Amino acid sequence: MSDGEDLFAPLGPPPPLPERLRPQTLDEVAGQEHLTGPEGALTRMLAAPGLGSMIFWGPPGSGKTTVARLIGKQASAEFVQVSAIHSGVAELKKIFETARARRADGRATLLFVDEIHRFNRAQQDSFLPVMEDGSITLIGATTENPSFELNAALLSRARVLVFKPLDAAAIARLIARAEDVVGKPLPLDAQARAALIQMADGDGRAALTLAEEVWRAAREGETFDPAGLVAVVQRRAPIYDKAQEGHYNLISALHKSVRGSDPDAALYYLARMLDAGENPLFLARRIVRMASEDVGLADPQALVVANAAKDAYDFLGSPEGELAIAQAVVYVATAPKSNALYTAFTAATALAKSTGSPPPPKVILNAPTKLMREEGYGDGYRYDHDQPDAFSGQDYWPEAIGRRALYEPVERGFEREIRKRLEWWEKLRRERRGE
Repeated sequence: MSDGEDLFAPLGPPPPLPERLRPQTLDEVAGQEHLTGPEGALTRMLAAPGLGSMIFWGPPGSGKTTVARLIGKQASAEFVQVSAIHSGVAELKKIFETARARRADGRATLLFVDEIHRFNRAQQDSFLPVMEDGSITLIGATTENPSFELNAALLSRARVLVFKPLDAAAIARLIARAEDVVGKPLPLDAQARAALIQMADGDGRAALTLAEEVWRAAREGETFDPAGLVAVVQRRAPIYDKAQEGHYNLISALHKSVRGSDPDAALYYLARMLDAGENPLFLARRIVRMASEDVGLADPQALVVANAAKDAYDFLGSPEGELAIAQAVVYVATAPKSNALYTAFTAATALAKSTGSPPPPKVILNAPTKLMREEGYGDGYRYDHDQPDAFSGQDYWPEAIGRRALYEPVERGFEREIRKRLEWWEKLRRERRGE
């Protein structure tokens, strides 16, 4: 051992850069000022007496785990952290038993569960008793929509706080902090620096990991341009920024190609967006919308195919599930087109908003009580299945509004058949009114 060597110097390489730059206070958390700023929702919650349970919902690298740990540091409670990926019922039971014993001694437990959406419904239900009796205060973190992935009973006992993807300015501040910690500038020119920020795609941890890769790869005095950056990190810059104009331009092009019955152009724009890193489920949802808005009842199967593609992607993931989305795009693009349903629903919505609350005609109202029967509820109602052609021709509109024509099917696809039915029923209606 040489003279002057520090016996207590840490052994091994330093921790990864994201860990070295992990914020030590809430005001150091980047990009979540709506939560952690002076007037942020979380700041207000922490200033109030007593801490309620919370669900942190946001994309990877947005600071959910960091914020949970910081709350644990300043809370007067025992902080316990588990991951739903690695924990099961047995571990949860032990945690709950310990929390109940701790509560009996007058001490609180703050339980942080990462990836909480990975627990099944029964596992999620197991949190309810210990939340209700005050044994634990729960902080759950999830990248998935809590409305779909978490039990309603669990959500009713916790406040959902939404973490946003970090914008370019927040990631730029993270990189500047990294440069201060490392003690040297990131060896990128201005364009490459902007490309790295795009590559991070709103993920602060990814941005710091990429920066660390660049520092490792750079030789003395070397500065990378965008092409050099791509070669070093082996990750291509996104073709467009998913939060800005390029994103909306391409989704508009995809939608209009489908509406314009051009499956080739639609496939091209779909491939461009997938290649740029767009969330395939976002695209699947848009195709479901196209099936209703631009095809509607001209081909009712279009909505079935679009929904099946979404389910197939959910089941298979990438890249296998992307083919199902492509199948749906081609089906919807080649289906007969009609916006009659979309137009009718828009008109019905406008009519409902403009006409107040006129009651339906009494003839079609149920009469479960004697008073309602005396008032004429249901009086004269004709059961359609007992009528000739299973059609009574009664008027179902409020008297204050009168009959309106909202849905006008086109002469294309299945709507041609619907139009024939509606015309036939209108003919029967006039006959039964004696017209």
